[in-house]
Amino acid sequence: MSTTLTRPLAAELVAELQDARARTLLLVSTLSDRDLEEQHDVLMSPIIWDLGHIASFEELWLLKQLDAPVEFGEMPGLYNPFEHPRRERGALPLPRRADVLSALERVREEVLRRLETVDFDSSPLLHEGYVYRMVAQHEHQHNETMLQTLQLKLGGPYRPARRRELPAGMEFAEGMVSIPAGEFTLGTDDRSAAYDNERPRHAVTLKGYRIDRTPVTNGEYLAFIADGGYTRPDLWSQSGLQWLDQSHAVAPLYWSLTDTGWWTRSMDRPESVDPTRPVCHVSYYEAEAYARWAGKRLPTEAEWEVAATWDPTRGTALAYPWGDESPTAALANLDQLGFGTAPVGAFPKNVSPFGCYGMIGDTWEWTSSDFGPYPGYETFPYREYSEVFFGSDYKVLRGGSWATRPSVARSTFRNWDYPVRRQIFSGFRCAAND
Repeated sequence: MSTTLTRPLAAELVAELQDARARTLLLVSTLSDRDLEEQHDVLMSPIIWDLGHIASFEELWLLKQLDAPVEFGEMPGLYNPFEHPRRERGALPLPRRADVLSALERVREEVLRRLETVDFDSSPLLHEGYVYRMVAQHEHQHNETMLQTLQLKLGGPYRPARRRELPAGMEFAEGMVSIPAGEFTLGTDDRSAAYDNERPRHAVTLKGYRIDRTPVTNGEYLAFIADGGYTRPDLWSQSGLQWLDQSHAVAPLYWSLTDTGWWTRSMDRPESVDPTRPVCHVSYYEAEAYARWAGKRLPTEAEWEVAATWDPTRGTALAYPWGDESPTAALANLDQLGFGTAPVGAFPKNVSPFGCYGMIGDTWEWTSSDFGPYPGYETFPYREYSEVFFGSDYKVLRGGSWATRPSVARSTFRNWDYPVRRQIFSGFRCAAND
């Protein structure tokens, strides 16, 4: 696919779309047809469905609805996630690998042709290239979903085509930092990339609180297990106890107890549980129980964002904990190719002005907040992305994981999921009242 685009914005958008596609194809390059077509777990789609959905979403937003009034949030039919819940997708008449790859290429070629002449000032959807970034981010998000599936994969572990070795950990201060009471701002007014649920930027007043300097590590979580954390009803909420009874969980997902201690697996690498790495693959209920055991609680998402980005010397929020520089491989454990968490301290610049380490990368962090709209929220461009999920069924996660692409790992980005979910790359840190 080539293009003769010379306009700076258009060229930038082409690069973002092509980068997303290159990563998608890299992730599936080592998979057999069976790996792609099999439903490895009812929690996740067959990967062939994800690939078809990526093509369908791009066709809908960058071809069918580009110049017309928005008619659908998701394309009706085979790849509509609301018509076909994940547990049912393995039984759908899904196409074969060659057909899906052909569809991806066909749609992309037409998208690039149309992008040569698009008028970015013709609609709010096109302003600053928003809809193109929305589609690229959508593909990035499905890459992370595919990695969740590949971690669950049946018939042998997923072997990546390329891997980046992660740096070693370094000594890092433990304990908690204190955040003074005050008025802060959350969210963003950005309309070039941010989703509607991140907007608008608004003021909040918080009481003073404390929050962990680092995410909870495997070593700390092992102490919770050793102290009977999974067998003490006093540590669990009523909903947590129901989940515990149904799940029979005794440790984070992918942990197993052997004669030599606790082991875990990240993709194709089994290894003993490293006490210096952030704990990963825990549900909201596990995080909540640990926090109660530690005499703490989970932070609200407002507390999380303030601790991650607020610069008290400037009285404003930074774009990222380390400043305004976009994420790179030297700043945070993002972008998938490390295929696992890194030891705490491995990215010494990943520290917020208040002194919190690792609030971007490694694991998504559970917060105590339900997913809901900010004051002044307006749905844009379709209600099926955010609005239909608002309510108490979902808890907010913040920060991005090792499997998150950098463009999605914004400090204002709001992820959400059911509190029972553990296949996601989820961890947490604790907070306490001051």
